Amino acid sequence: MKSARITQRSKTHDSWEDIQWGEYYRIALNQQLKPWWPKIFGFHLLKIGQYSLQIDTKASLINHQFSMNRAGSNCQLLGEYNEMPFKNKSIDACLLIQQLSYSTNPHRLLREADRVLIDDGWLILSNFNPFSLLGIGKYIPLLSKQQPYCSNMFSTWRQLYWLSLLNYEVLQQQSFQIIPWISPDHFINRNLQFAGCINLIIARKRTLPLTPTPIKLMQPSIKVGKTLGVVKS
Repeated sequence: MKSARITQRSKTHDSWEDIQWGEYYRIALNQQLKPWWPKIFGFHLLKIGQYSLQIDTKASLINHQFSMNRAGSNCQLLGEYNEMPFKNKSIDACLLIQQLSYSTNPHRLLREADRVLIDDGWLILSNFNPFSLLGIGKYIPLLSKQQPYCSNMFSTWRQLYWLSLLNYEVLQQQSFQIIPWISPDHFINRNLQFAGCINLIIARKRTLPLTPTPIKLMQPSIKVGKTLGVVKS
């Protein structure tokens, strides 16, 4: 009985189709990401998790696209996200869709993604927004134990802080799909871009400080010895 509950619980967040209005979230994400794919260059695009796998990346200029999942048969690689079998700085772009929401250690997952990304690599990150209609559902007893309301929801400010510690430059941050049960093409969801149920962050890994610190040139004081005429610095 216990194993059956575990299997059922793991299955509830395995795909967009397994969560309420998940297909609308997926369509909305595809619409927001579509203008970015022609701008992202590289050799290797890694999709982490089933949610990332279902994102449409056909418009991407990166030819080698592959996915990694903990289980299943529709991915190229099976493994643990926190210990990915890739060399340091070997991936050009990493798609991390909704994975922090279901990770037991989101900080470690971010660090692992940072490890495998090349310098100036792309990190595409999305999560459920706690300051939305979806977030309100976490406080409703009948909904709080269902998906996706029971998942971890991190605020945009918290995610931006994590990325700043890893020295990422955020190129775009937005929330969308303000009303989850209507189409992303509806007038409301198309024109109101605040308090949306999905947060999307597109960032690049930088190696130099984003805010340069000015270097102060220290002029050494020179003292002339009165007795021996020796220059002392």
